[in-house]
Parts: sequence; structure tokens; C-alpha cells
Amino acid sequence: MAPHAGRPRPRGAMIETLATMAASFCLLAVVFGPLERLFPARQGQRVFRPEWAVDACFFAGQYLAIAGITTWLLSAVAHRLDLPALGAVRAWASGLPFWQHAALSVMLGDLLVYWFHRACHRYDLLWRFHAVHHSAEHLDWLAAHREHPLDGIATQLLLNLPGIVLGLPFEALGAVVVIRGFWAVFIHSNIRLPVGPLRYVLGAPEVHHWHHLRAERTAHNFANLAPYLDLLFGTYHCPEGPETFPLGIPGPWPRGYAAQLVKPFLPARRAVEREASILGRHDSPPRGQPDGAERA
Repeated sequence: MAPHAGRPRPRGAMIETLATMAASFCLLAVVFGPLERLFPARQGQRVFRPEWAVDACFFAGQYLAIAGITTWLLSAVAHRLDLPALGAVRAWASGLPFWQHAALSVMLGDLLVYWFHRACHRYDLLWRFHAVHHSAEHLDWLAAHREHPLDGIATQLLLNLPGIVLGLPFEALGAVVVIRGFWAVFIHSNIRLPVGPLRYVLGAPEVHHWHHLRAERTAHNFANLAPYLDLLFGTYHCPEGPETFPLGIPGPWPRGYAAQLVKPFLPARRAVEREASILGRHDSPPRGQPDGAERA
């Protein structure tokens, strides 16, 4: 047998990744596309709305690079935390019924993410990266993927850290990530579809859209997939009525995908020039975020 027989070749792996990305894109479009037309939260929003292509680039970036990096990092953390000192904790957790083990891991992960998310809106350094997600002026299932890689990786690490510490099987962690990732797309989608009490447990578009209200930094609805934490800590906000409020962040913000990835690393005064140099669009005025949000 050849030395590399049985191993996936790089070209084959790339083709498989591209096929998975295309299948996921089509699945989300088939599920959420009709729902956004039948039950729109914002009337008249076009499918190919402004910056649709930019969000498609974020979607592709997550599948082609960020998902693999995140999986590798979680595996590395799990290996590093395979310590005898955690043996008693994991033995206790593994003695619980599986659903309790999983629920405890998810709830603790949500608690960590809630406070990290609040910190992202409070501290300038974290806001630089998190602001990328808030720069979207139109929300739909594709805009859910607009996220700076460092922001997304940090969130996934905190979300899954309790499960790793408590010894939740890695396969179960993966299943939780997939299911909750699908719901995360739902709460960003342009859909107004009542989900009853689930809006307090898993979140809903009409709740999360208020988190994207156009402001320098919003101060409510930080628990994306666990609004009961917002209720507990006094940050829940969901007025009734149609959605007519503007979305995004005020002030200048670069339009291009590459420019948005670079912007958090640049001083505010250089961000616009850098975006223009990358895209060669000196005649296109940027849009999006105030200098006041760049006080790092």
C-alpha cells in the first residue's frame, strides 16, 4: 500500500469543503428564503439587497477557513484540559443523565458568552472586532455570517469551554454547535414569526433585531440564544410593533470584505484610506461607524 493511501488528499479535501459549503448555502437559502418572503420582519427588503456580496464572502470565509481553525482550536483546548485535576468534575458530570450533562454545559456556555458579549460592547479593543458584525444595515439569513474571525473564534471557544471542562463528548458538542448555529441564523433572518415562549429560551428575530438597532453601541439583548439571561440581568428589550428602526452603526465604515477584516487593526483615521487602497474605490464614500466607537 502507498504511504499516503487512505489519507484525504488536499485537493480532494478542498473539493469536499467547497461541496459542503455549497450544500449549506443552498439549504439555508431554501429554508429561510421562502420564510423571509412569506413572513418578512421588514417589508420590501430585496433578496439581493446592498452588501449581499460582502456577506456572501463572510459566509465563504467561515466555511473555507474559520470553521476549520475553530475546530482545531477546540480540539487543542480539549487536549490541554485533559488534566487529572478535572477528573472529579468530569466524573460527577458524566454521572448525570445525558440531557442534564448537555443542558448544564450549554447554560454555562451561554453565561460566559453573555458576559463576553457585554464586554464587547463596553471595551474599545473588543468592540473594534465586534463592530464588524453590527455594521450590517440589512439583516437576513446571510447577514448572520458577517463576523470578524477573531470575534467568532473567541465566542465559540467560550461557548464550548464548559462542555470541554465537564467532559461532554466531542460529538455531542458538535451536534450542539450545529443546532444552535442554525437557530443563530434564524434570529438574524428577516422573519417575523411568533415562536411563543421559545423567544425567552432560544431567542427570536424580533428580540435580536433590537440588538442591531443603529447606535454607537447597543446596551440590550446580549444573550443571543438565551434571552432568559437578559431578563435575569435586566438587559432584555423587545418593544411590540413593526420594525421601522434603522440598523447598523452610524458614521463611516468600509464596504469591502477585506477592508472589514483589516479595519479593527488600524487606527480610525487610516481605516478609510486602507479600504480604498485594497479595493481601488477612491470615489466610493464609506458608510457605517462613528469615530467615537474607536476609542481604543
